Amino acid sequence: MMSILQAKFKLFLRKPMLMIGMTVMSIVFALLLGAANYTTINIPVYTEIENIEETALWKDLTQSQSFEFMPVTEDKAKKMVSEGDAEAAVKLEEDSYKIVVVTETSNLHLLESYLQTFYGDLLLEDKIKEATATSSYIDPDAILEELKEKEKNPLFKIQAASFRGDDAVIIDNQLQTIFGFTLFFVIYTISYNVHNILQERTWGVWDRMILSPLKKWEMYAGNLVYSFLMGYVQVAIIFFVFRYGVGVDFYGGFGKILIVLVPYVFSIVALALFLVSVVKSTQQFNAIISLVSVSLSMLGGAYWPLEIVSSDFLLKVSNFVPIKHAMEGLKAATIYGAPMSEILYPISILILMGVVLIGIGINVMERKNA
Repeated sequence: MMSILQAKFKLFLRKPMLMIGMTVMSIVFALLLGAANYTTINIPVYTEIENIEETALWKDLTQSQSFEFMPVTEDKAKKMVSEGDAEAAVKLEEDSYKIVVVTETSNLHLLESYLQTFYGDLLLEDKIKEATATSSYIDPDAILEELKEKEKNPLFKIQAASFRGDDAVIIDNQLQTIFGFTLFFVIYTISYNVHNILQERTWGVWDRMILSPLKKWEMYAGNLVYSFLMGYVQVAIIFFVFRYGVGVDFYGGFGKILIVLVPYVFSIVALALFLVSVVKSTQQFNAIISLVSVSLSMLGGAYWPLEIVSSDFLLKVSNFVPIKHAMEGLKAATIYGAPMSEILYPISILILMGVVLIGIGINVMERKNA
């Protein structure tokens, strides 16, 4: 097996453009589309409060990094919403707000949650100041400062959550793009490396190798281990570039995503071996791999989040797609901050898929050549 690996790496050093090209394409696509998706949401705002932009209310409200509030007239705000130029408009009042919408969007809940939190904190401050107004012994500013400190460092912190069981959905467009295109492009790198098994069989290389001291399992293992290493190195390089080169926030789960990638790459190696076992020629493989990779990416949520898919049939079909479970594990490790105990579920599914596909692929290939 080691001799096969050495030969494969020597061939790679002669022709490294496939892996380099796929790696560069993944980074470029993720950068371009991620930058396009990573934008603030414009929200027109109208109010009866005079000089709203000079008030403390406005300064505190515009601290959000997700929303950009624009002061406009009431007529213009409603016109922007009705014509689709804005998802929603907000009427600001001293102690309340009103949201104007035409249709419900995915960002509406985020906007409402932000405003509820903002006005909740604002009203709490007003109540404390009102309650302590008649006392000269109590400093309301000191109380508010103490409350803020307790929010940062609570005495007790109890949390019980499951990224699969919670109704709340968090979509990070930047990470969605990075994860999706990385998982998509690595399919080609792995598949064309595993495809060498078909070429070597067609050219009679395996027949000559069988006459050597090499055993058949070593021939399979050498090719599959090489394909796995090349695929894993590619995805690892991409994530390292985004983590340390671009400065993307992985929510403290960078180490865990490197673990999730191991079973995913293994499952794609197994899938590629299965495809190699069922096709009859290189031309068939080249045709089917493009169809399979694009279909799996669409069904698995690489191009768009599965959270926005409403078809129950497509969601059920996605359970049989490796990309779906890999995306689930990557999002759990980063966006949802899930512990390893919960990430083991998608990992185990990917390992099971890989074992089944490798078993079927080798069995079919040996029957065809018997």
